[in-house]
Amino acid sequence: MPSFQGEEATNYDERISRLVPGYELLHQLTQAQCQAQLSSSASILVVGAGTGKEVVALAKANPNMHFVAQDISADMLAIAEQRFDEAGISARVTCHCGDVGQLQQQFDGALCLLVLHFLADNGDKAALLKSIRQQLAPQAWLWLADLMKPETQFERDAQFIVCQQLGLSDAGVERMRHNLEHEFYPLDRMRLAELLEQCGYGIARCYFKALGFTGYAIRCQS
Repeated sequence: MPSFQGEEATNYDERISRLVPGYELLHQLTQAQCQAQLSSSASILVVGAGTGKEVVALAKANPNMHFVAQDISADMLAIAEQRFDEAGISARVTCHCGDVGQLQQQFDGALCLLVLHFLADNGDKAALLKSIRQQLAPQAWLWLADLMKPETQFERDAQFIVCQQLGLSDAGVERMRHNLEHEFYPLDRMRLAELLEQCGYGIARCYFKALGFTGYAIRCQS
């Protein structure tokens, strides 16, 4: 699991929009999902909150919601804390630098966007999903978005083309190719379903799909 530090943290927001087709739409749809399914005063755990962009958007749209922004990168959370202060939402956001399992709170919902593919399917993915589940109330919701295994032989090639259209350089494409082979651990839909059932979640229902990236709304089992 990478810990974005220094320039990687500072440049994250600019870089991620070139790597994930539909990045802004993913966040817009996730926000709408939260508003549709959760109460106006819900508490939300944001796993891998990074620079806090999704927290700010949700907090502005829902003035009574409270959040815990979790990340393992102190540099990313430092940027997030500044962003929360500028947005005037610091009183409703607690930052947690460390593992999800260290938290002792029951949340109405959780977001885990673009995190799981960094973890190998050797028990690490299951450990994170179980840690999140332990923080969620019965019948709570998890919104999970991740890089999935390609569904066609040409999906990855199409992904590279779109990323270049979004402004990714040739060097960036080569780095992306390397990461897809050596740094990322995408799942197929069947394996994701197995892990979710194993960790206490219900059926994953797709609400976002852009080439290799897919977003799922998942309700916890009782």
